Amino acid sequence: CSCALPQKPALETVRSSLRLLNASAYRLQSECRKTVPPEPGATVDYQLLTQQVIQCAYDIAKAAKQLVTITTREKKQ
Repeated sequence: CSCALPQKPALETVRSSLRLLNASAYRLQSECRKTVPPEPGATVDYQLLTQQVIQCAYDIAKAAKQLVTITTREKKQ
């Protein structure tokens, strides 16, 4: 058959990238909520929080790049 069906490895890579994207977005939302102290007078470690947000953003960008790469490759085939 000359149908252009997606290859299984590409599908698994898409699923993996989407899982990373979803988990990272959820984690980013959770980290951002920590900017508000849980109680008056509580301290927030903004340096650690900033590092966590940067890591989440990196993971989101990585997953998005993987999806773009896969999509571009599939279109060329």
